[in-house]
Amino acid sequence: MGYTLCVLGCGTMGIAITAGVLASLDTRSPLHGLVSGQPKWESHTPGTSTPTNAAERDSTLPSRFIACVGREESARRLREKFRALVGGDTVEISVGQNAAAVQQSDVVLLCCKPQVAHLILSEHGIKEALAGKLLISILAGVTIAQLSNWVLPSTTVIRAMPNTACRIREGMTVVSNLLPSDSEGLNRKIILQIFSSIGRCRFLEEKHFDACTALSGSGPAFACIFLEAMTDGGVMMGLPRAEALELAAQSLQGAARMALQPDAHPAQIKDSVTTPGGCTIAGLLTLEDGRVRSTIARAIQVATERASELGQPGTK
Repeated sequence: MGYTLCVLGCGTMGIAITAGVLASLDTRSPLHGLVSGQPKWESHTPGTSTPTNAAERDSTLPSRFIACVGREESARRLREKFRALVGGDTVEISVGQNAAAVQQSDVVLLCCKPQVAHLILSEHGIKEALAGKLLISILAGVTIAQLSNWVLPSTTVIRAMPNTACRIREGMTVVSNLLPSDSEGLNRKIILQIFSSIGRCRFLEEKHFDACTALSGSGPAFACIFLEAMTDGGVMMGLPRAEALELAAQSLQGAARMALQPDAHPAQIKDSVTTPGGCTIAGLLTLEDGRVRSTIARAIQVATERASELGQPGTK
């Protein structure tokens, strides 16, 4: 039997994670390399195991889902979204009953806005309901120390930072290192089963989390700016917009996949297509003239600084 997974504050990212996990547990279609009928280029994170069949379910895989929201209007939207997902009709929606939902759960994903985390965890009965359970927070800027002060000592608190691509099981999730304990092994397996089923999963020290929030959390938005610019350039040169977008998106995806290969480096890939006096070097020099490299790097720096402020009192 699997465990019960509660998504506390089930907004955009909570839906994305739940959808990804549901897809990984789906038995109605082969998931070896498929996502919603589309090929998935990497089936699992190196060193981890991605569940591909419900027959493989065990105590480290969820068998029951509870999604918590505060308003009936939000619940209606959730029902509509989950109805459109494979297995989504099995997700239970809880409205204004956070403590009761947590009480019934074994693992809790905290997915609310960082600014209201203290308010939610301070609700009557929440602290007691979390006793002895695994609390996984995906909140930007809210530290483990802060969260630990809001729960009982018996609650295991972990931070995770997924990104939006987990909706298509191509996400990148960074998880804080686990402290030594009797349940460390089981908790690690549970975490990997959740997050490696929706993309790549990497454990890092918590001190890196603000930078991870900026790089992989905000990164898809930054990448889309570049993608839009490439597409607009193609349109300017006479390409139909749909084809320009396809060419640009596939080029970026292909370059990223190449960069993730063993012993690969972005500079090597760049140099391999940059011939003397060719069109690539001409375009690269134009990008350098526009300080694109430093602008992108500075964007990560500023986003990191903002991430560190999000979970602090008085921050909006």
